[in-house]
Amino acid sequence: MASQTEPHTLTPAPALLDAAALPALFGALEARGYTVMGPTVRDGAIVIAELSSAAELPYGWGVDTEAGRYRLRRRADEAAFGHSAGPQSWKNVLHPARAKLWSADRTPDGSMVGGEPEHGRRFALLGVRPCDLAAIAVLDRVLTGGRYADPVYAGRRDGNLVIAVECTEPGAVCFCASMGTGPHADARFDLAMTEMLDGGQHRFLIRAGTPAGAEILAELPARAAGDDDVAHAAGAVAGAATRMTRSMPADGLPELLTASRESPHWDDVASRCLTCGNCTMVCPTCFCTTTEDVTDLTGDHAERWRRWDSCFDLDFTHLHGGNVRSSGQARYRQWITHKLGTWHDQFGSSGCVGCGRCIAWCPAGIDITREVAALSALRPAGDAADDGTGR
Repeated sequence: MASQTEPHTLTPAPALLDAAALPALFGALEARGYTVMGPTVRDGAIVIAELSSAAELPYGWGVDTEAGRYRLRRRADEAAFGHSAGPQSWKNVLHPARAKLWSADRTPDGSMVGGEPEHGRRFALLGVRPCDLAAIAVLDRVLTGGRYADPVYAGRRDGNLVIAVECTEPGAVCFCASMGTGPHADARFDLAMTEMLDGGQHRFLIRAGTPAGAEILAELPARAAGDDDVAHAAGAVAGAATRMTRSMPADGLPELLTASRESPHWDDVASRCLTCGNCTMVCPTCFCTTTEDVTDLTGDHAERWRRWDSCFDLDFTHLHGGNVRSSGQARYRQWITHKLGTWHDQFGSSGCVGCGRCIAWCPAGIDITREVAALSALRPAGDAADDGTGR
């Protein structure tokens, strides 16, 4: 993994960068050969895409979110990052929905030759929210932290430069504060910015987290930040945490979900859940995939593609003789129990970072925080855990 994303203590003091100087940041990134990926407005949403200039940032756009709802809205100012999480996360960049694993062509002697695709680009990830910093750390651990690293993810992750943007305006579905993943960015970034608009000024408090970030910061037309500037930015971020209206219990989720294996509440969820898999598609940490082999009509060219899969897919657990989880109740229970419970056993942390995407993009408006609260309310006092599998 790229060393520049590790915390580093010998970094310069925070600085102030005017919004008008954002093109200079793009110039510094492009001069180093980075492909800049960041938020922009497209198709009625704020998505993550390749950006050629700072002008493509979503200046003046915010979003209204609720369970089953996401709408763009015009802001009263020109904030570049005045929006909460959209339908895409950085998983779309680092662990893409479709990826070619290899291709091969038949040679004149009848043999097939080919190989894995090359990974040639280095990405600068601009506008990474603190919850998504935590999500990238989860994907790092899952996809590269074991004995066998995923080559597609590793190829797209290595050499990244991460520019975080702290949150000063939480969305209605955000609950990162209760998950300990935001709205403050405290590690795993090269640069971190806090956007401030007051008194007719539009500027960013910017701080470096690594030597690579400090090198870029030294090239920008930034000026020293005063104590009042630092305090103002910190206060805005702290205020965002107090305005979040949703939360998840801080402790005991694995035990709760194990004890709730036979809860009647799963039937209530199943009566609403469409098993569409939207929650897994927008989740920044869901990583399941399947593979597809395709050939042309002549059989002279073959390709293997990997694509996202979902535990809500009926065939996800298909074995000889049938599907392991044939009901919507079982599939939703598997998703939430793994995400909040047995993920701890596998990877040492929760699989949820509190971004709220699964709430906003569920067409039935199912709210993971409310479902957990309902399970907690139905759990008998002193109910003992079962075998701990959560299955």
